[in-house]
This record gives sequence, C-alpha cells and structure tokens, in this order.
Amino acid sequence: MGGPSERDYKEKLNKVRENMYKRIKDIRNKFAEIEKLKVEALKKTDELRRSAEHDIFKMEEDITKSKDLAPESKQRLHSEISSIKREEVDEKSTELRTRISETMIPT
Repeated sequence: MGGPSERDYKEKLNKVRENMYKRIKDIRNKFAEIEKLKVEALKKTDELRRSAEHDIFKMEEDITKSKDLAPESKQRLHSEISSIKREEVDEKSTELRTRISETMIPT
C-alpha cells in the first residue's frame, strides 16, 4: 500500500491554499493600482476644468477690455463663451468624473 498518506494530501492542500492566498493578494494589489489610477484621473479632470475655466475667464476679460471690438461682436463672443463653458467644459468634465467614478471595483 504505497499510496499517498493523509500527510501528503494535507501538504498538497496547504500548497493549494498558499497559492490561492498569493493570487488573492496579487488581485487586491491590482485593485489598489486601479484606485490610484482613478484618483489620478479625477485630479487630471479637475485640473482640465480649472485650466479651461481660467483660460476662458482671461479671454472674457480681454474681450471686455478690448476697444477694437464692436459691442455686437463682444456680445456674440460672450454668448459663445457662455455656451462653451456650459456645454463643453461643464458637461465634459462631469461626464469624465461620472465615468471614472462608475468604474466598478468589487469590495
């Protein structure tokens, strides 16, 4: 009767368990990396929004101060800037934040 003993099976079982916990640890590390990437992406999204808002604000100031532009031109430009702020900057940054936040991470 030279078959594997109970001890042999327990050793194999322990190896399986060790391997499983090693893989679990690796997977958790991957989730941590994903979370870090999400935080970085959210920061970049906020930076993008602030930068765009700052550039638009400066442009609005320049348009207001400009003596070369007709009042109608200033009004059209301000209207277009307002539209861009609302439709593009706000909506796109909100869309990006939502998409990043909705990335599913199991707990």
